Amino acid sequence: MPRHLQFEQLFSPRCRSSPSAVNAPLLFQPCPDAVYGFPHARLVERVKSRYQTIEIWDTPQLGALFTLDGRPMSSAGDEFIYHECMVHPAALTHPAPRTALVLGGGDGGAARQLLRHPGIERIVVAELDAEVVRLTREYLPHVHGGSFDDPRVELVIGDAADYVAAAGRATHSAASVPAAQFDLVVFDLTPPDSPAAGLYTPAFYAQLKRVLRADALLSLHLGSPYHHAPRIAALLDDLRAAFARVRTLSTFVPLHGSLWMMAIASDTLDPAALPADALAGRLAARGIDSLRHYEPDLHAGLFSAARSVRDKLSPLTKYST
Repeated sequence: MPRHLQFEQLFSPRCRSSPSAVNAPLLFQPCPDAVYGFPHARLVERVKSRYQTIEIWDTPQLGALFTLDGRPMSSAGDEFIYHECMVHPAALTHPAPRTALVLGGGDGGAARQLLRHPGIERIVVAELDAEVVRLTREYLPHVHGGSFDDPRVELVIGDAADYVAAAGRATHSAASVPAAQFDLVVFDLTPPDSPAAGLYTPAFYAQLKRVLRADALLSLHLGSPYHHAPRIAALLDDLRAAFARVRTLSTFVPLHGSLWMMAIASDTLDPAALPADALAGRLAARGIDSLRHYEPDLHAGLFSAARSVRDKLSPLTKYST
């Protein structure tokens, strides 16, 4: 069984619903000038935790989904697109990943994808809110796929920054063997204008490096280039100041209603440099043959940004896109 450890909102309107509603439009406003959503959604449960408001919805298009403070997080119908792209390009770039850290990820989707790699020995999921874990385990079972019941997965409930700080102190203590060093890190978090804000900072990246191996890779989602271009540019500037190699990738995610950008950062490895035949060989060697979105022939396309995307981001970042 997993080990459970204990460490002790931004749109208008957010999502239009009420606790008594059986059917209600579920609308998202990703930026001041855009709205999209699901007109025939059904609110299943709403919980106000210590940190945020969590809602479970049922929709005809994507099935069950959950939101945090009105933001779309994950859905049964398309989560594989997001989670496969957040995990496998980085995990396959690493020649032999053994340990992974998921920041956030309380729905278990990132852990589920990481467990597909047979060399993985340990995954730490540092999730702030226990209610996210409880509700998604109940209503989105296909997302977590029982990942938290795997003995290789450690679920840490508490502030991920506190976990990383404690792991860093242990790693650099007098002990002869480092206590925590990771090959992969997945930022499966809410955006920077949320309770996760402190994890998207140069100071946190510097702290995180204390628990990373030299050839580690970090993946995180950036947002939509059509709705969040300034935020994406700022995130990329900070990542490029902290890591030697930063690559962007993008794919359309129906729940987010847009092309969705992600990034992979490393000081040594370059995910965009791997050819399709090498990726296919690693997938075969690891026995990974049932992915629903990611595949070697898609890999190069994920890392190829359209001119319209480059034109939106280039004026906003200090680095070329």
